[in-house]
Amino acid sequence: MRRRAAALLAAVLLAGTAGACGQESGRVRAAALPADAEFTHPGVLVSAAQLKTVRENTTAGRQPWLSSYLTMRDSPYGSYRYRARPYATVHCPGGQAAGRGCEEERRDAIAAYTQALLFGVTGKRQHAVKARQIMDAWSARLTRHTGENAGLQAGWTASTWARAAELVRHTPDAGWPEKRVRRFAHMLRTAHLPRLAERTPDHNGNWDLVVTDGAISAAVFLDDRTAFDRALRRFRDRVPAYFYLREDGKLPFTPAGSSIATRQRLLTYWHGQRTFRDGVAQETCRGLAHVGHSIAATAHIAETAWHQGVDLYGEVKDRLTAALALHARGQQAGGTPRWLCGGKVEGKLGPDLEVALNHLENRLGGSVPAAHRLAVRTRPAGTDDLFVSWETLTHAENPGD
Repeated sequence: MRRRAAALLAAVLLAGTAGACGQESGRVRAAALPADAEFTHPGVLVSAAQLKTVRENTTAGRQPWLSSYLTMRDSPYGSYRYRARPYATVHCPGGQAAGRGCEEERRDAIAAYTQALLFGVTGKRQHAVKARQIMDAWSARLTRHTGENAGLQAGWTASTWARAAELVRHTPDAGWPEKRVRRFAHMLRTAHLPRLAERTPDHNGNWDLVVTDGAISAAVFLDDRTAFDRALRRFRDRVPAYFYLREDGKLPFTPAGSSIATRQRLLTYWHGQRTFRDGVAQETCRGLAHVGHSIAATAHIAETAWHQGVDLYGEVKDRLTAALALHARGQQAGGTPRWLCGGKVEGKLGPDLEVALNHLENRLGGSVPAAHRLAVRTRPAGTDDLFVSWETLTHAENPGD
């Protein structure tokens, strides 16, 4: 606990230093949203400056943005004939049990975001209309999430719903009536935020990070400073306990508020990993897909905060860089060293690298060669059908503001 407190203090001091010295396009990056600051819109994952760059790159036929745009446009999510399938109660049990409305909500949220991006790139109001139709259909029905995976579902969907809603609400020609905007905001506030406020420190870390992604996304759309500040605190608690650095000591940090009180319980929580080197993640030995979810969620949270003038990246860039390097290198090397998960790591990273790489390489001028090669090789990054969508289009070489 002393190690953890010291590391968090150092992170806060580092953030304060970065906020005092670092600027991007005239904006000071701070450790928290100033008391008199207003939220910047659109500001959930994609900024107005980034959307402008997407439009310019696509219109000019530049790669990889054009191929990413075409992949998005030609996906089922980009069709004018897409139809929403809303539920009043989305029930998501754990394990392999069948749910009600879980896949439908995730897919419909991605469709709304896809249509919002298509509108942002092309200016065709049919896409704005379709995005509004999907969001209006859900806000007219959805009242709650239930089941063991309700919080995770709320995190996945709130992050995507908020991205779509930001782009539509804050584009003058989108034509979303204020009454419908208020109804959609009520859905996020009553059906999502209560689930996102639940604490789950003993869960695998990707859960907490996805939930925080949903919470900060909803907070920005709702102009909710309390929810925004709560998301910052949760991020600062979880990320140091998920991505290991040697400076943490012989063992990783325990998640804040968890019941993991012994060395053996901590090693079990880390899925049997016993050797700790820079970049190892709490779920590395569970599988790369879950690590990818955590990399994406960490970057989403930091990116959204960045657009609001808060530099979370500065607090975690060393952890994020090490995690990207280790896992991307392992996926491409054709073999896992014996010290890591007994020489066997399951699965692959998904379309999860672009947002983090964009900040580390294009804003900071750093280099993460293995992750860069993997991202280029797998472009255009599509969607994982959960909460990551079209990030080659929106964030490849696109530092924005």
